[in-house]
Amino acid sequence: MIELEGVPELIDPVMVAAFEGWNDAGDAASGAVAHLDREWKGEVFAALDAEDYYDFQVNRPTVWLDNGVRKITWPTTRLSVVRIGGAKPRDLVLVRGIEPSMRWRSFCNEILGFAHELGVEMVVILGALLGDTPHTRPVPVSGVTSDADLARTMDLEETKYEGPTGIVGILQEACTHAGVPAVSLWAAVPHYVSQPPNPKATLALLNRLEDLIDIRIPLGELPEDARAWQLGVDQLAAEDSEVAEYVQTLEEARDTADLPEASGDAIAREFERYLRRRDPAAGPAPEAGDGSYLRDPSSGLPRAPKRKPDVSGEDPQPPAVAPPEEDDTPPEA
Repeated sequence: MIELEGVPELIDPVMVAAFEGWNDAGDAASGAVAHLDREWKGEVFAALDAEDYYDFQVNRPTVWLDNGVRKITWPTTRLSVVRIGGAKPRDLVLVRGIEPSMRWRSFCNEILGFAHELGVEMVVILGALLGDTPHTRPVPVSGVTSDADLARTMDLEETKYEGPTGIVGILQEACTHAGVPAVSLWAAVPHYVSQPPNPKATLALLNRLEDLIDIRIPLGELPEDARAWQLGVDQLAAEDSEVAEYVQTLEEARDTADLPEASGDAIAREFERYLRRRDPAAGPAPEAGDGSYLRDPSSGLPRAPKRKPDVSGEDPQPPAVAPPEEDDTPPEA
């Protein structure tokens, strides 16, 4: 039985999860959850036992010094709570960790146990894959679900993907099997610039999350980081004529595919988001909580240092051979 001492009764909680690894091209998904945790000063209330789910020869622990004392950070998954203030306060349960090496069904059951105890109304899982998309265009973000009713009411795609899957797909199907509404948001990251971080893809995921659960997310320096990232990739691509030609080919294909959207719902959605962010009646973005309502029994994951984007043909994860949808086979109970 999961006991959550020190966690207050939550307000309309939504669980937002992301996992480093196979489903996290450019660290876009894990970066989005890290941004939420940082901006709203999340309080860690639980950490899964690393011994149960991780192969330490694959995901090695790290040793670091704290005032001269050597400490170890084990690869694991941590859960934190952030409280969003404003006229309509609500809570987010953030799940951030590494794709487990083993016992995925037990891993998902443990996450769902927390969701049940906290009264989570919906689970949103963030992912990112490598795709044939140009870095000069808006990042495509697809929203998919296994729930036909949810797909219809929230304007999402109903997943029909068949093939290899990661923990994002398994957790989504575990939620569906348990009767918990679940959505996966997938950002497409240019495969020729796959090195993390990718703040532009992270920003796109956060914008789509805003629309999905009707909250305002303080973006901080993320928009400027996204612009700097694109400028850096522009400069690197311009130095290689073959890459520049390839990017132009992707741009032409993308623009042709987007023509039907150019004057329809896509523009309306962007304009509505623009108005929400500039509407004085909406007030400022919700302030970060001070965390005083929740005990913090565990430290957070260390932030990875920022690295300069690198244009290359290298692929740090399996190729994105499938659309941004996930496996339809539910895990065993």
